[in-house]
Amino acid sequence: MLVVLLLQAAVMLPLKEKDKPIIQKLLAAGCCARCVLRFCCVSVQAAYRQPPEDSVGQDSTDENKSQDTAASQAPEDPPNKRAKLELSMAGAEPEEEAATAVRLKDGNAHVCVVCLGILQELCGSIQALKVSEAVKAGNYEFDTLVLSLSLPAQLCVREHSCWLHVKKEVREKGLVLNKDDVIQVKEAFKWIMQGMVAKELGGVAVVTKVSCTQLATACPDCFKPTKNKQSVFTRMAVVKALEKIPDAKFLKHYPCPPRQPSSSCSPREVQCLHVSVFVAGRYNKFCRSLPQTPWVIDGERRMESSVEELIAAPILSAFRADGFNFSSSGREDVDVRTLGNGRPFAMELLNPHKSRFSKVQMKQLQETINESSDKIKVRDLQIVTREAMGRMKEGEEEKTKSYTALVWTQKTIQREDISFIDNIKDLTLNQKTPLRVLHRRALAVRQRTIHSMSTRFLDSHHFYLGLKTQAGTYIKEFVHGDFGRTNPNLCQLLKTDTDILELDVESVDVDWPPPVPE
Repeated sequence: MLVVLLLQAAVMLPLKEKDKPIIQKLLAAGCCARCVLRFCCVSVQAAYRQPPEDSVGQDSTDENKSQDTAASQAPEDPPNKRAKLELSMAGAEPEEEAATAVRLKDGNAHVCVVCLGILQELCGSIQALKVSEAVKAGNYEFDTLVLSLSLPAQLCVREHSCWLHVKKEVREKGLVLNKDDVIQVKEAFKWIMQGMVAKELGGVAVVTKVSCTQLATACPDCFKPTKNKQSVFTRMAVVKALEKIPDAKFLKHYPCPPRQPSSSCSPREVQCLHVSVFVAGRYNKFCRSLPQTPWVIDGERRMESSVEELIAAPILSAFRADGFNFSSSGREDVDVRTLGNGRPFAMELLNPHKSRFSKVQMKQLQETINESSDKIKVRDLQIVTREAMGRMKEGEEEKTKSYTALVWTQKTIQREDISFIDNIKDLTLNQKTPLRVLHRRALAVRQRTIHSMSTRFLDSHHFYLGLKTQAGTYIKEFVHGDFGRTNPNLCQLLKTDTDILELDVESVDVDWPPPVPE
């Protein structure tokens, strides 16, 4: 019996008697040994690590020798793989046995009808060496490596076809087996390759993370073209279609079991990516002609630099990253300075090749940024976790910010004309989206609160206005009214036209990131 033979073979394949009808079907269809294990829901990782030639469905290089050995060996000393397969198929129908024998005559030449050779030719020391060489060539700093695999979408179709092929047998035998129980090709690949890659990398821990055109006819809703997709036949679209399409409709378009492929999958390339590293800090901006991010209008750059670029350039170079994403707690206009303790910012560094920095090295990097320009200054520069990044945006509208504005008044004023402003507390504003940002923000009326104000008289047409406000308040629009789009506004309070000449952010009251001791 099949299970007896396999258990005698040093428990290489942990299959059971109940698996026999499925195994016979799969072997006859042209599945490789590892796909047999997958469809029998074997989750013992060691079973997949056995070399293919030590598993079901592999031929000996010398067929006659196989048969002689099979006849002479005792049950406790299992025959070679060719003979083992023939004995195991003794209970199969003649057509099935013949079909299997034909497929196996070429030994390793046949390509698995389900995995297209991925679990045959691409799971071995040669591929492990390619992966390790690519990692070493990238010159990364890392402690663990995550092995991932991108598969062609047609594998889903072949797997579905093979599942339908054994489904009837499964049901008739009363076996409890669902399609979702089948071990994924990706999982089997990782189980096989992890140890090999780890060995090539000198013991580094390797961990896991875990043609379809006719489907479009059967399930057109799943394959809608979009502007950003090179092909509608993405893996997710194929999986979605296979979930929706009835079995009978699928079988009209695809053979069951899948046809024998003419060639196996070939690896396109090995790509190495380091997980993102996150850097946070606070910045001051001292220049009134520096945007926070690159300022490009109609494809033309308007300013030679930006806060983002001045900060990012030295950090990208130090971490040897391929790119970055920059975010901050709010943003200031190009003509607004950010003073005080600065504005919190964070950067996600994409595919950094260097990732280990001591506190001293981060301090040196901060000094490098500050020495590169007199327009900005950075403090509290540090590496943070992805989870900590969210704290910068938590309850953002409930946070407060403090400003100082230089205000011009049309009519002449005395000190006592503006002193009443100091007593105004928690003034609620209704701010319609300002005209100057209407091109990038939705039209809406937003309620914001000015918690307190203070004045400092300068001359008969100028004074300084200090404000502590809810985050997201448009200060310029409060001062000049924005043609009545902000209500109430300073023009209404002073009963004269007013305008803002200069604006400084004095503080952004976000308690993040934590201060770094000098």
